[in-house]
Amino acid sequence: MLQFIFANIFLLAIGAILYLTVRSLPRIGEERMARSPGLLERWVTSDVPHKIDLTVSSYAGKFFRKLKVVLMRMDNYLTTRLKKMGSEKNDGLNGQAKPKIDFSELGSTSGGKDIGKKNGDGESKD
Repeated sequence: MLQFIFANIFLLAIGAILYLTVRSLPRIGEERMARSPGLLERWVTSDVPHKIDLTVSSYAGKFFRKLKVVLMRMDNYLTTRLKKMGSEKNDGLNGQAKPKIDFSELGSTSGGKDIGKKNGDGESKD
């Protein structure tokens, strides 16, 4: 919290310094020189940058839409390939499905003891 307070005080001080600087600027005399605008200034103030921006925006929009379609097609292709690879992997060596493990046998015998089994009265056999 202390850091937040110091940051606010610092920013207020910077703002006050900028305000005083801007306020004193009109007092500083400036020599007015009549100069013609340069090539870059004329180009920036013309309609050419606006037209270039519209053209680039148009082509960029078309490019990104086409890129999106290509990426979606590639994604679908890779997804189908992965599904095929996964199903081939589970088929086994001879093309037969792997046998399922029956866990019901493991629960009925545990080394000759019935651990945790309850008799008909609801009490444990232990």
